[in-house]
Amino acid sequence: MTTELATSPPTKAASPWQPPSARERLRILNETRTIAMVGASSNPARPSYFVATYLLSSSTDYTIWFVNPREESILGRPVYPTLADLPEPPDLVDVFRRNAELPAVAAEAVVAKARTFWCQLGLWNLEAAELAHAAGLSVVMNRCVKIEHARFAGGLHLAGFDTGVINAKRPFRPGPRSR
Repeated sequence: MTTELATSPPTKAASPWQPPSARERLRILNETRTIAMVGASSNPARPSYFVATYLLSSSTDYTIWFVNPREESILGRPVYPTLADLPEPPDLVDVFRRNAELPAVAAEAVVAKARTFWCQLGLWNLEAAELAHAAGLSVVMNRCVKIEHARFAGGLHLAGFDTGVINAKRPFRPGPRSR
């Protein structure tokens, strides 16, 4: 018996959905104006919080909506309980939820008339991908919107992110070193 990781590509040979190429992901990001972050968190230690701060920065022009029934406010912005509660259909639904919950979120994205169903790093669910794809949505799995945007915008280099926010270098302090 073999165990398959959530990030593994599907073993099903003839899936109608295929992961988009880099060129297709760039097109998706260029055509996106609104992003609904499902599973967004107000906890600064969570990946969704880090992605949210990037997407709200001056690096992007996206309108960001947060979706989480257990939150009221994230980064000073209102949080919607479901995708159906958003002010308008989102262009892209960016999902930060457990793998097993992805089919339900994909169905919600279809009903909300989203154009793209995007699952963050570590998330891969063929059922969810096929459901969204069959409804006409573009589908991206196991990719980070922040990383992809930064890569295409020139903010990702061989040495890592060039955001100017995080720096592992020790500051230079002239004078004798203390031991």
